[in-house]
Amino acid sequence: MSFFSALWQEARDAHTHWLVALCLVALVTRRYSPHPHRMRVLSFWVAAHLVALAVNAGLRTSELHAHNEFRTVSWVFGAVAFVGAGMSVVFHGLLARARVSLPRIVEDVIVGLLSVLAAVTAASRAGANLSGIIATSAVITAVLGFSLQDVIGNVASGLALQLDTSIDVDDWIKVNDLTGRVVEVNWRYTAIETRNWETVLIPNLQLLRNPVTVLGRRGGNPRLLRRWVYFHVDWHHQPSDVIEVVQAAVRGAELARVAADPAPSCVLMDMTDTFGKYALRYWLTDLAADDPTDSDVRTRIYFALQRADIPLATPQRALTVAHESPDAPQAKTAKQTERRKAVLKAVGFFDSLDESEFDELARTLRYAPFTAGEVITRQGAEAHWLYLIEDGTATVQLRDGARVREVATLKAPTVFGEMSLFTGSPRTATVTAVTDVECFRLDSSAFQRVVARRPELAEHFAAVLAERGAALQAAQETLGAEATRLSRDHIEKDLFDRIRSFLKLR
Repeated sequence: MSFFSALWQEARDAHTHWLVALCLVALVTRRYSPHPHRMRVLSFWVAAHLVALAVNAGLRTSELHAHNEFRTVSWVFGAVAFVGAGMSVVFHGLLARARVSLPRIVEDVIVGLLSVLAAVTAASRAGANLSGIIATSAVITAVLGFSLQDVIGNVASGLALQLDTSIDVDDWIKVNDLTGRVVEVNWRYTAIETRNWETVLIPNLQLLRNPVTVLGRRGGNPRLLRRWVYFHVDWHHQPSDVIEVVQAAVRGAELARVAADPAPSCVLMDMTDTFGKYALRYWLTDLAADDPTDSDVRTRIYFALQRADIPLATPQRALTVAHESPDAPQAKTAKQTERRKAVLKAVGFFDSLDESEFDELARTLRYAPFTAGEVITRQGAEAHWLYLIEDGTATVQLRDGARVREVATLKAPTVFGEMSLFTGSPRTATVTAVTDVECFRLDSSAFQRVVARRPELAEHFAAVLAERGAALQAAQETLGAEATRLSRDHIEKDLFDRIRSFLKLR
C-alpha cells in the first residue's frame, strides 16, 4: 500500500473530512469572537491531528506495529479539535448572532469538559486500554490537587464570580485599600485598573475571602457615587445662611459629572468651639473623575462664600498680638473705596456723576467674584443688582425654547444688568463667566437714592441705554443710519418713562 493510500484510509477512519469542514465554518465565524487566541489553539490541535495521521500512515506503509498507538494519538487530537471547532461555531456564530454572551470562563469550562470526554471516547474507540491510565491519573490528580490547591481555589472562585455576576467587567470595586475598575475576570485573577494608571491582579480566591465593595451600584438605578466635600466656617455666620448659599451655588452650577437628581445638599456635620464643620454632598456620575470633580465643587463653594462675604474658617494654632495704628482701618477702607471708584469710572456708564456720588456708590459696592463656567445672571431671574466687571471675560446667551445662542461677549472693564436695575424687568439674558471674573455688585436701593436726589440723571441713563439698545438692534436687523436714529429716539423715550415710573420720580 502506498503512503497516500494509507493516509487517505487513516483520514477516512478518523473522519478528518468532517473536521476540516467544521474548521472552515469556524473560520467564517471567527470575526464574532472576542478572543482570537482561541483560533490559534484550534489550529494547533488540527495541525497535531494531521501530523499524527501522516506519521501513522508512514508506519502503516512500513508495516510497523506502532501505527496502532499513533492512530489513538491522531484520533484524540482530532476529537479535541472537533470539539474546539464546534464550540467556536456555537459560541461565536449562533449565540453571537442571537446576541447571547456567556462569560469566557464558562466557555472554557464547557470546552474543557467536552474535550476530555471526546478524548476518552476517541481513545476507547481506537482500541486503547484506559484502565491503567485511569488508575495512574487518579494518583496524579490527588498529588496535583494537594500541591495546586491555591490555583484550583482561584479557578473555582473565578468560575463562581462569573456565574453569579456579583462582579462584572466595568464595575468599580474597593478591596481593602485598593479601588479600581474591573477590566477582566480571568481563571486565576481579576484585573482592575486604578485611577493612577495601574493594573492590579487580585487572585480570585482573595476576592471571595475578603469583603468587596461594588461602588455606585444600586438595583434599578444608574451608577452614582456619593462624594463628600468638607469645609469650615466660623460662628459669625448662621448655619442656615451658609447652607443656603453653598447649596444654591452648586445646584445651579450644572457641573459636569455632578448628578442633578439626587440634588447636591449641604449639611452641618459637627460643631466646635470656634467653627462649624460642613459638608457638601453630591452624586458623582463618572467614577473615574472623583478628584477633578471634587476640585470643581470646592471652587464653586469658595466663590459662592466669597460673594456672600462668608470667609472660610482659619485654624487657630497661635495667638500673635501686634500693635496697629488707629488710622489703619480707615486707610484700608479708603484704599478699597478708591479701587471701587476706579471701576465705576472705567466702565464709562456713570460719567455724569460727581465725585461725592462716586464715593457714595463705591462704598455700597460688594465684591462678587465668579469662577470660569459659573452663571452670573440667569435669563428670566428677578433683578436686584447691577454688575461691574473689573477683570475677566463673560459671555451673553439667549435661550429661545430649547435653542441657546451666544449674542455678545463682555470684556473688562464693563457693566451689565443695568436695564433690569433701572426698570425692574427680569433678566433678559444669561451671563456666564468664561474666565475667572473679578466683579462688583451695585445694589438697586443705593443707586435709587442717588437718582432720587438728581432726577435729571434718569434722562442721561435712558439716553445711554437707548444708544446701546439701538446699536444692538441695528446689528441684528442690519438697519440703516436713519432707521437706527429713529429706533434710538423711540427706545430712549420709552426707557425714560419706564425709569421714572419704576423709581417713582417726579
